[in-house]
Amino acid sequence: MGQERAGVDLETSLGYLLKEASSALRAAMEEVLRPLGMSVTHYSCLELLAQRPGLSNSELARGTFVTRQTMNVLLQALERDGYVTRPAEAPVGKALPTRLTPSGRRSLEKASAAVRSVEARMLAGLSESEQSEAFRLLQGMVRSLRDAPEGA
Repeated sequence: MGQERAGVDLETSLGYLLKEASSALRAAMEEVLRPLGMSVTHYSCLELLAQRPGLSNSELARGTFVTRQTMNVLLQALERDGYVTRPAEAPVGKALPTRLTPSGRRSLEKASAAVRSVEARMLAGLSESEQSEAFRLLQGMVRSLRDAPEGA
């Protein structure tokens, strides 16, 4: 007799489908950002700085889902290329607040337009109410996963 395997059915797994969607979205974003000389992490870093100037290396790393070391290498490259500025010394503590330069803002504008086109393509087959429902459902899933497990 064959032994039953208690694995995940990839054909019906919502988690697997979310990972596949995430991977497809990232690949599409990389494709439109590459001609602009950017990666998704590079773009995400600039977008975060536009919305929250002065973030530290650690805050940017958390916001872009990379390690502090990876973010530090990226920030050094962005600073060298004139996209961001950081003070030579930390004004308070050890964190160096990072800010976009005018060149960084111009680069971000082009990248944001490219990323918006990818998102529009992703959502093209959904009505406005379906988009709102998908957004609400995904937010609920994120909340459920981030909440402490029962009995903890």
